Amino acid sequence: MATYRELTGAGVPTRAAAVLVGVPRASATRQPRTGVLGHRPVPVNKLSEVERAEILRVVNSARFVDLPPIQIYAHLLDEGVYVGSISTIYRVLTANAQVKERRRLARHPARAIPELVATRPGQVYSWDITKLAGPVKGTYFDAYVMIDIYSRYIVGAHVHNGESGVLAVEMMREIFAIHGIPQVVHADRGTSMTSKTVAALLSDLEVTKSHSRPRVSNDNPYSEAWFKTLKFAPVFPERFGSLGDARAFMADFVEGYNHHHHHTSIGLNTPADVHYGLAAAKGAERAVVLAGARARNPERFATTHDPKILAIPTTAWINQPADNTGIELAA
Repeated sequence: MATYRELTGAGVPTRAAAVLVGVPRASATRQPRTGVLGHRPVPVNKLSEVERAEILRVVNSARFVDLPPIQIYAHLLDEGVYVGSISTIYRVLTANAQVKERRRLARHPARAIPELVATRPGQVYSWDITKLAGPVKGTYFDAYVMIDIYSRYIVGAHVHNGESGVLAVEMMREIFAIHGIPQVVHADRGTSMTSKTVAALLSDLEVTKSHSRPRVSNDNPYSEAWFKTLKFAPVFPERFGSLGDARAFMADFVEGYNHHHHHTSIGLNTPADVHYGLAAAKGAERAVVLAGARARNPERFATTHDPKILAIPTTAWINQPADNTGIELAA
């Protein structure tokens, strides 16, 4: 900058002098803040290293380690103590990389991710409970629903006035007597799902008990998706007049879903066709129909293969494992 000032003092224009010196003209013409070129004055209010260390000691003390700066500031003021402003405390914390969650937190072990794979009906059942609005505000009925994740078949749907492990066991005994004992029963962590009565039944029957991780609804996707299908159906009422009405509606809806709903995830077959082994024959009949249509109008078909949407997946899974095995199931 001294060279720039010498040039301008000799009459060289500021623009030319800045070019000669190689600095922006704005920087060259800016007045220094001190009489000593290149040095900034130390702010009169700057904290000393001792003061900064004291602030850090106070905020990290056992008394204040769980509190944010604004709370520490208020507590100290009430006691007649002032160590610095709130922003000053934040600056000290920032300089020491402590602007983060400072509280002492409990360390919870990571929950195991449930990884389940089914290759045929009857291997993995998923179940859950959903609320059905009763006749007046604040009253609800509980719908217990169990689904086979491979076939999407609703193997059981019971509606009761309340929720309990005893009622869940009653439902399971009935389902297992009709459809057979599965290898795995999966559910979330509701009180009925984790009850000792349910655990005892599954243990006695040598059924593997699987649970979702806490607060991870995606760990029980089949039940959650079916509840959405139920409650977003045009025929689903806003309220049910009685327990009998709710049971009758659920029975009709489940019957229609199992035997008349063509599910996109199982080759546009109905859950009943897949559950009872009728889908392969249906697939052969569909192939004949498509072959006939292709022969009559070949120009309308871009391929000789049947649409992929008609293919039945070989597996169904919850949290697909990297090796696609999950809990090993018998063939």
